[in-house]
Amino acid sequence: MYQYQQFAILLRGGGDIATGIALRLYRSGFRRLIILETAHPMAVRRRVAFSEAVYEGLCTVEGITAALAPRPEEIAPLWDAGCIPVMVDPQGVTIPRLRPEVVIEATLAKRNVGVGITDAPLVIGVGPGFTVGENVHCIVETNRGHNLGRVLYSGSAEPDTGIPGDIVGMTTERVLRAPQTGIFLSRHDIGDHVKAGDVVATVEANGVSKEIRTVISGVIRGLLRSGTPVTDRIKVGDVDPRDNTACHHVSDKAFAIGGGILEAILGRFNRPCYIRRGILHCPVDKNVPTA
Repeated sequence: MYQYQQFAILLRGGGDIATGIALRLYRSGFRRLIILETAHPMAVRRRVAFSEAVYEGLCTVEGITAALAPRPEEIAPLWDAGCIPVMVDPQGVTIPRLRPEVVIEATLAKRNVGVGITDAPLVIGVGPGFTVGENVHCIVETNRGHNLGRVLYSGSAEPDTGIPGDIVGMTTERVLRAPQTGIFLSRHDIGDHVKAGDVVATVEANGVSKEIRTVISGVIRGLLRSGTPVTDRIKVGDVDPRDNTACHHVSDKAFAIGGGILEAILGRFNRPCYIRRGILHCPVDKNVPTA
């Protein structure tokens, strides 16, 4: 049986879904977590995204703190302090040096951005863009519905629909998008109540300012940092029509996906065999692919 305190798990991505995964694992006893992020994270639900540690140095979500680790040598001291290290390494070049037991591709890029099935004894894809047996050992479904959070040991996840999740009958109406390429400047903050027609932000480019208005009333659940460079039509925020939404708590979707990740890890390693660094000695289980 594994000693989970010594078990290194690496997450590529630190957005709200990846943060939900990290919280689920941390609270289940997996304390040696590592998050890899870009130098300029674009998480919209920033209040519940460990990627904010890249900007702030520290980020606490639901009582658990992530801290920026400029170098790999700073990871172990942060573990000892009870923190989750966040490193800027979008290409994952430090993965061979860190040698994690598990790699979780949680950038939600909806395509494979460089993860390989040989990156760790267990490589998990989150959402579409992966094929079991080719670039990951298993996949956790991210599409809302009956299969949300389900672990897939064959094929691929459901394709991206391009339609946001339905909340009280609203989908695309909830999303705020950039009207042009330029610099995003917010006029509100996460948690603010807005009414249909309110100007939430502007995008400035070459002296031209274009407004971003919400078409529904509700609470701003996610919003990019003011001053962030954006491209035309990129998502910059979202409005929740439920006025009592919990903007500072991880979503049910993120925790459901985190539960699937936990199942995949325990199903792989919590067996009467010994697996480490890609060496496997146990009976073959067709439902739990070998490294």
